[in-house]
Amino acid sequence: MNGGGSVEAAEAVAEASAPVGAPLQLEWKFAQVFGERTAGEEVQEVDIISAIEFDRTGDHLATGDRGGRVVLFERTDTRDHGGNRRDLERMDFPINRHPEFRYKTEFQSHEPEFDYLKSLEIEEKINKIKWCQSANGALFLLSTNDKTIKFWKVQEKKVKKICDMNVDPAKTAGNGPLAGPGMSTSSKTYTANGGCLDKTLGLGNDFSFPPGGAPSLHLPVMTSIETSLVPRCRRIYAHAHDYHINSISNNSDGETFISADDLRINLWNLEISNQSFNIVDVKPANMEDLTEVITSAEFHPSHCNILAYSSSRGSVRLVDMRQSALCDSHTKLFEEQEVPGSRSFFTEIIASISDIKFAKDGRYILSRDYMTLKLWDINMDSGPVSTFQVHEYLRPKQPISCVWLY
Repeated sequence: MNGGGSVEAAEAVAEASAPVGAPLQLEWKFAQVFGERTAGEEVQEVDIISAIEFDRTGDHLATGDRGGRVVLFERTDTRDHGGNRRDLERMDFPINRHPEFRYKTEFQSHEPEFDYLKSLEIEEKINKIKWCQSANGALFLLSTNDKTIKFWKVQEKKVKKICDMNVDPAKTAGNGPLAGPGMSTSSKTYTANGGCLDKTLGLGNDFSFPPGGAPSLHLPVMTSIETSLVPRCRRIYAHAHDYHINSISNNSDGETFISADDLRINLWNLEISNQSFNIVDVKPANMEDLTEVITSAEFHPSHCNILAYSSSRGSVRLVDMRQSALCDSHTKLFEEQEVPGSRSFFTEIIASISDIKFAKDGRYILSRDYMTLKLWDINMDSGPVSTFQVHEYLRPKQPISCVWLY
């Protein structure tokens, strides 16, 4: 072994024995819009983000804003190591970089509308985005505003261009006709209005291609110069909700999804846009008897017959669609018992659940209210498994009791 080889071997051993650097600490930063903002720059209302959603792999991110636009991002830091982040973590591969996403494409999903029947303006703001199963390299997603759900397909298209006409200049003269054996070059007789009386159109009756072909006759050459992402709206699901849509959720069967408003949950088929089935209806016969509204709904990640929905009173209900066509009766109720003497004017306000999510294995449900995050085990409805406090600094400011004056 020569000296150079010994040096290289020593460097390799030193690199292998060097301690692995600790992962970089994440730096949390609050932002309501994308891009860098200068000091004092005013944020436009239409640019404020109103919805955000990762796909199942975590490699794509979709955001919606109040202007009705959907922006897609693609993860780039996993390409350097040839695998996704979860696989690298299992191999104890050191990850010393933050996740990086680059801009992929954007499109206008919704436009402002006006309901003339109810004299109601419908905002273009995106309320929810849900990724659907990918197919043939195309991305599919659902987006909704207050009234209308749209099914989008985003696919790469090759842009083709004529790069070479491939015409032999020696056989042509300007824009004139190609001259060759058997072609008539006799002058044509034109009428006053520009018509032509010559029926041969420059070709003789004895015209025929030579055995070797016409050397001056060529076809244009088409080449693909670039690829671009083309979004296309496949279907529009409308006129099914009297109240504002607050959530949409895909089913694990890949064929159906649900949409929920304050009082109803509807079941849709992705291929049928003019018909839906009402599976949950909490609207009372007398609206004065209304005590709670639906705030969120989510399908089970693996069981296509199970879904959960939350209410403004802080409860989560588990529903099995196999029991009946109208799932007004729940299978399980997850609700934390109220501590005696702790009720105040703000109790119902802070207890309202804004969103729920199933864990990937479907065993747990995470609910978010104003002050806490609660983790529920679907096999144990006596209380949450764990509670994580949020906005704890606001708790001392809540009044313990209130006095009603009549």
